[in-house]
Amino acid sequence: MRTFKIGYIVGSTSAHSINRKLAIAISRLAQPHFEFVEIPLCELPVYNRDHDADYPQPGNHLKAAIESVDAVLIVTPEYNRGIPGALKNALDFASRPWGTNSFAGKPVAIAGASGGPIGTAVAQFQLRGTLGFLDAIVMGQPEAYIQLTETSIDETTGEPSESLAGFLRGYVATFEAFVAKNAEKPDDEYQESSAA
Repeated sequence: MRTFKIGYIVGSTSAHSINRKLAIAISRLAQPHFEFVEIPLCELPVYNRDHDADYPQPGNHLKAAIESVDAVLIVTPEYNRGIPGALKNALDFASRPWGTNSFAGKPVAIAGASGGPIGTAVAQFQLRGTLGFLDAIVMGQPEAYIQLTETSIDETTGEPSESLAGFLRGYVATFEAFVAKNAEKPDDEYQESSAA
């Protein structure tokens, strides 16, 4: 069975981010042949077009990390009815220099958690627009607007509550099928299919 490597991006740079806890909870519910690795955002400078002539190493590392995975899961908070600046900055770095957009053709799923009842819905709507422009293949359903409470994810074990886990299992199963359908095949699979 093919192994799929999934990069997850947490839109918050906080060490105590509830969205990182959610991302880890999602990864724990995945099948063993889906391997999750975090793609960090903390070292990126603020993007501007002057970087294109001599791309900073953190930008190159981000692009390489995105390009090395089969799919990306973005788990983000909502700041002031939008996506966090750190996440938008990372998307800008990933899309440049011109003609080297690392998200093009990449399967992407979105989720987000907040303490409020709308659970990052506005930020995710904005994020979908940006990812669409970047030519990513974005999973449409199910949408994951999650309101986390103190009991949603165990502080010690990181395990989600049964009610949250019930929703996440369905989300993860759909994401796994989405990745298997949309991820590029390794070169040897292309060679086998063309030789058949």
